Amino acid sequence: MRRSSRRLLAATLALATPLALAAQNPAPATPATPATIAPGENLVVDGIPPIPASVAAEVRRYTESRAAGLADWHPTRREMLIATRFGNTPQIHRLAMPMGARTQLTFFDEPITDASYEPRTGRFFIFSKDVGGNEFGQLYRYDLADGRSTLLTDGGRTQNGNVVWSTRGDRIAYSSTRRNGSDRDVYVMDPTNPRSDRRLLEVQGGGWFVTDWSPDDRQLLLGEFLSVNQSRIYLVDVASGRRTPLLGTERDTVAYGGARFSRDGRGVYITTDAGSEFQRLAYVDLATRRVTPLTADIDWDVEEFDLSRDGRTIAFVTNEAGASRLYLMDTGTRRARPVAGVPTGVVSGVLWHRSRPEVAFSVSSARSPNDVYSVNAAGGAVTRWTESELGGLPAAQLAEPTLVRWKSFDGREITGFYYRPPRRFTGKRPVVVNIHGGPEGQSRPVFLGRTNYYLEELGVAVIFPNVRGSTGYGKTFVKLDNGMKREESVKDIGALLDWIAQQPELDASRVMVTGGSYGGYMTLAVATNYNTRICCSVDVVGVSNFNTFLQNTESYRRDLRRVEYGDERDPAMHDFFERIAPLNNAGKISKPLFVVQGGNDPRVPRTEAEQMVARVKQNGSPVWYLMAKDEGHGFRKKNNADFQFYATVGFVRRYLLEAERPTAAVP
Repeated sequence: MRRSSRRLLAATLALATPLALAAQNPAPATPATPATIAPGENLVVDGIPPIPASVAAEVRRYTESRAAGLADWHPTRREMLIATRFGNTPQIHRLAMPMGARTQLTFFDEPITDASYEPRTGRFFIFSKDVGGNEFGQLYRYDLADGRSTLLTDGGRTQNGNVVWSTRGDRIAYSSTRRNGSDRDVYVMDPTNPRSDRRLLEVQGGGWFVTDWSPDDRQLLLGEFLSVNQSRIYLVDVASGRRTPLLGTERDTVAYGGARFSRDGRGVYITTDAGSEFQRLAYVDLATRRVTPLTADIDWDVEEFDLSRDGRTIAFVTNEAGASRLYLMDTGTRRARPVAGVPTGVVSGVLWHRSRPEVAFSVSSARSPNDVYSVNAAGGAVTRWTESELGGLPAAQLAEPTLVRWKSFDGREITGFYYRPPRRFTGKRPVVVNIHGGPEGQSRPVFLGRTNYYLEELGVAVIFPNVRGSTGYGKTFVKLDNGMKREESVKDIGALLDWIAQQPELDASRVMVTGGSYGGYMTLAVATNYNTRICCSVDVVGVSNFNTFLQNTESYRRDLRRVEYGDERDPAMHDFFERIAPLNNAGKISKPLFVVQGGNDPRVPRTEAEQMVARVKQNGSPVWYLMAKDEGHGFRKKNNADFQFYATVGFVRRYLLEAERPTAAVP
């Protein structure tokens, strides 16, 4: 909701905000039937055996943690809006002081994870809400005086978001697919008068986003995302809608991010990988168009930044081997210093207060869910604003990861985070390999939530690999899985299976692979390519055939995905997709498969799951299927996430822990 350099918190909050509801209460016991957990009417359950009611009690501590994410500072007071969950979904809360009571403001069935104050007096805020995970977010105004929410956008099957306030605070710019459902045009509106809404600029493509208004509110900075490796920045005249290129051309493959006007309006701060493997903070002189790197001495990605309201200080975050470091840079001297006292973990959502020298941010770590902190730039003091509950789990008990490395088929080094179970578990331990999505994602040492149960109670080792194509390791590495190199990332998992077999404490005969979204595709690809080397797999909202996926994913994102995966309209690429499709190789799967899907998923439509389930059933091997009618790309509602977890625990116990171990060596 705030400036585009800020990461969205929806995924983090949805995965880390559990609480059991009535829909998950055990069904009444009868003399003939033990008590079981009844799925809600919104869930489609196929092949999943009854789940004993005792499971909910056994895992409860691992489902009751919550998280808190920064939404916005109040413009004049030292208080903030945060997103956290006390019911079934995260909602917006007011936090009047550090470690103070959280006062809930929004009360919806759907998650609300972002909000933006009116920046002059804070008399209202703007938030976005979709329905059932369909990602057709609509903008609303919440008036603090009476608690009413007013719809600002069209209310249809359109995406509306990327709200950026004008410098004067009287207008917003935002992007919307309203015109045709595919192209993300730019609109301007006075939120106190929705009828003032006007389309400023028509564009072509779904990757457009507003990043800033100029100090005099005469211009906008506009980004065009083409791929993780290529983007462009434009200047837009607010009066006429005329667009002028600033950075990036059709020929280069440079990525730009952030884009904020300097306080004097003479330049723009950006992140860019021009001339570097990594995203660096840089300054663009608008008169000469000269780009000056500001963090050339830091060989890690600058992931996000925010400029203080007086223009004197930049807060920026680097990704250093998966962990974050927060810096403050004096824009006059251009010298940066790391901030001491920030907890080790992953930092996101940096945001300066409008009238104080204080910057807030969120931090997640292996032993702490997402929580909100701030640092006073003048004195350097770090303040904790929230302390989210762990559901009764002792933080010191939770496993912290070790960075491990292995050589892949071509000699390239691949890394991952390895979580070891407690020492009380003896003998060779079963393993879960959990593959991130994206594919331009990265597994990082954040709070594991429910996954801690497998470690702490079942003694399962968990490994999060960062295969080729992951971000965080330079732009060359992120390109290594593009197009017809897609299966080379799958081979990185094959090499990980080799590494597991070499570890004396790990049981290579008991390996489960899982992942969500692109990680779901990887799961299915591993299940077909390495069927004899795993004992089961769990695919969550995964792609089963890139041809059908690209035909059915929402139109506003189709061309963006073609850049990464390849264009299925090209006959050679179409044939390649057919050859590697897990759907077309599903006959190789003889090990149990669990598929989880959201019924309203706009990214990976449920047809990807349905066709895979139908095909694997023909093999005669166990297939479990769970679909939530009121979810999209992953389960965001706690009652659904809990049932998914209960079912997955049953799957893990039956097919991973109780897997028959071969007497001969694993091939």
